[in-house]
Amino acid sequence: MSQMHRSADQPTCPSCEEPLESGDLFCGGCGYDLSAVRERPDDHPTLVMHGAGRTEPRAPGTPAGPGAPVGGVEWPPATGVDSSGTPVPVHLPEEVPGVDSTGSRLPEHPGDFELPAPAGVSAVPPVPAASPAPSAPQPPPVPSADPRRGAVAAPAGVKICVACRAGRVDTDGYCENCGHAQPRERDHMEQELCSVAAVSDRGLRHHRNEDAFAVSSAALPDGSPAVVAVVCDGVSSATRPDEASAAASSSANESLLGALERGTHPQQAMHDAIVAAAEAVNSLAGAVATEHEHHHQNAPACTIVGAVVANGLLVIGWIGDSRAYWVPDDRGGPPARLTEDDSWAAQMVAAGLMSEAEAYADERAHAITGWLGADAYELEPHTASFKPDRPGVVVVCTDGLWNYAEGADEMARALPADAAERPLHAAQVLVGHALDGGGHDNVTVAVVPFAVPPQGAGSA
Repeated sequence: MSQMHRSADQPTCPSCEEPLESGDLFCGGCGYDLSAVRERPDDHPTLVMHGAGRTEPRAPGTPAGPGAPVGGVEWPPATGVDSSGTPVPVHLPEEVPGVDSTGSRLPEHPGDFELPAPAGVSAVPPVPAASPAPSAPQPPPVPSADPRRGAVAAPAGVKICVACRAGRVDTDGYCENCGHAQPRERDHMEQELCSVAAVSDRGLRHHRNEDAFAVSSAALPDGSPAVVAVVCDGVSSATRPDEASAAASSSANESLLGALERGTHPQQAMHDAIVAAAEAVNSLAGAVATEHEHHHQNAPACTIVGAVVANGLLVIGWIGDSRAYWVPDDRGGPPARLTEDDSWAAQMVAAGLMSEAEAYADERAHAITGWLGADAYELEPHTASFKPDRPGVVVVCTDGLWNYAEGADEMARALPADAAERPLHAAQVLVGHALDGGGHDNVTVAVVPFAVPPQGAGSA
């Protein structure tokens, strides 16, 4: 990465050396608290003079005359006189604050620093200071970190900075030691179960992650397993989109698990789960209205896409422009997109007014026409059921990923060949693909392997 030339007079951040503007209170690069920067103190070190040999002890009160050998050194007599005509005195080592070469304590001079004694020489221990008056209990000290040994162990209940690995993190999310802004818990999330995995990342341009996901598994009444993946994308123009996506994914997941365990058909369970997710997002609108009675606020909103794999059946449900893709393991069969966007571009293509390339090149392409939220149009969950005849992988994702792999063939090329055996690795690779492409949006993807049951092999 190239850097622009900076003037030597331009102030920089003491933590990351980013350029600062006049009046800045915090560094825009790392969040360093500039008000905590102290002026450099004046340094007045005391010099320790070392003689060539050992000083012979003198009897107390015996003065050392001018030119007398001290520490094996012949000190020259003083020259000149002061304003009263008195000869200028000779300054001997013991008259200089500190410790001489023999380790003898020299007279103290208040206000000066003292250099340490030479190696192997024991200095006179300082007088212990008086015990301070009792005060309010202080939090336990955080041990300093050696970067070669990794992060230090933090006391219980104390969060340690990920940058300096020594400072405490305050309630605002900044390090009290270096001022570094700490990553939020949702900035990057990963989860893996035995047969499904998901990864979500804030991306490179957004200040927070407004996506959310839920992955889980359940046992059907006959004992066979069912795998669930739900991905939601908060609508950035709405209020509290991060809360909307979290509420929708959690509610849909709980609804699906309960319905599947009761024996509800997966497609009906998916429909009911999307309705439950919509109700959860709608409930957030009441809190928004209470907090902002005198200001117009868009109700919290998000999109949703979910997948259920059970008994050789693949069920997809969605509202909005989050998508699901099918990619066969052997790549011999064609991959496919399993969802249709609720968006302006999709409507233009469906109406025959534009080609897909023309529609998605338009600046209005990603304007969604369906979402979960109190101000949404009539709720119409989309569901579809598939019965693949070969093993493969279902990719469930937000537009933060498919913007960089829009077509099914592109998604198949981005997906690792061993995705069915390593779903978490595959999800990490897909998120990395989006970040390498620019990371303009939050990126969330769930990878769900699909295995054909032995009894269903070859069925259509």
